[in-house]
Amino acid sequence: MTRAGKALLAAMVASAVVSSSAEAQIAPGSNINVTAPTGGGKQFWTDRMVQHDWRIQQNVCTGHCRLLDDKDFRRAWGSYDGCRQEFERLRAKQGLSAVGGRVVVTVHGLGRSRQSMAGLGKYLAKEGGYTWINVSYASTRDTIDAHGRALAEIVGQLTEADEVSFVGHSLGNLVIRRWLAYRAEADPQEQGPPLGRIVMLAPPNQGAQIAEQFHNSELFQLVYGLSGSQLSRGWDEIERRLAIPPCPFGIIAGGRGEDGANNPLLAGDDDFVVTVEEARLAGAADFLVVPTLHTFFMDDKHVRECTLRFLQHGYFVSEQDRRTIPAIEPPR
Repeated sequence: MTRAGKALLAAMVASAVVSSSAEAQIAPGSNINVTAPTGGGKQFWTDRMVQHDWRIQQNVCTGHCRLLDDKDFRRAWGSYDGCRQEFERLRAKQGLSAVGGRVVVTVHGLGRSRQSMAGLGKYLAKEGGYTWINVSYASTRDTIDAHGRALAEIVGQLTEADEVSFVGHSLGNLVIRRWLAYRAEADPQEQGPPLGRIVMLAPPNQGAQIAEQFHNSELFQLVYGLSGSQLSRGWDEIERRLAIPPCPFGIIAGGRGEDGANNPLLAGDDDFVVTVEEARLAGAADFLVVPTLHTFFMDDKHVRECTLRFLQHGYFVSEQDRRTIPAIEPPR
């Protein structure tokens, strides 16, 4: 591995370690709960239910669940059913309404947490009037298949929503596409609310060269886990299980052009992690390239404005400026 490659891997590892900031785990041994603050879940917790800012999470190491309130205080723990019963009791007591109206679900990327999508989600809720659901999952500790199943469970519980749209960052888009494949196989009665639109931010829709660069590194495998491996050595297998969205979707990729500062380890224009070509996906209703680094997509003002515009109108800039990517015709 080159010196530049080692430096980049070190930076990626440092970022993942900081974002995971694993909170102390309590082994499930009783149903007694002392309401206590938590970090809200990072790399060891996956949401199984999200209702507004309340959530039931499952620990990928121990398998036990916990109920967090809207301040990330633990209100119950143990089995999923036990946490759900306590949530229903507290919901009735506090008069919490069901999630309804136009819903937008945000899904973070590899090695990140739901906090990385907070600014974008609040913007969409305030400026677009959406009911915002921010999903958290143990991105480095499980497979894309498992993440997709967890998302299916969450969306399936949004029974009062008029429609549900999605905004994913990086790996989060593959999780959404894996869920869409599960959704296509489900009974129509169990597919959840109608689909709105999907915005993909820096998605590795064609795999990720950067993962290929480091797939032999034990440190990369340790930090980025099963999902990281699926982006590299397991790409051909997982790609077959990802659906093309059946609803309008748009893609925003990062690139600085031929004269920009690109990642020397990647071939083609890129956002330093995903190339423009890797972001492309046949069937997109609009495709936009912005000079934004991969990590900072969600915080870019222009990206936020374009994301909201697509969710509302189906284009990033204007109808006249739409850049579609033709769908692939199925063989006859």
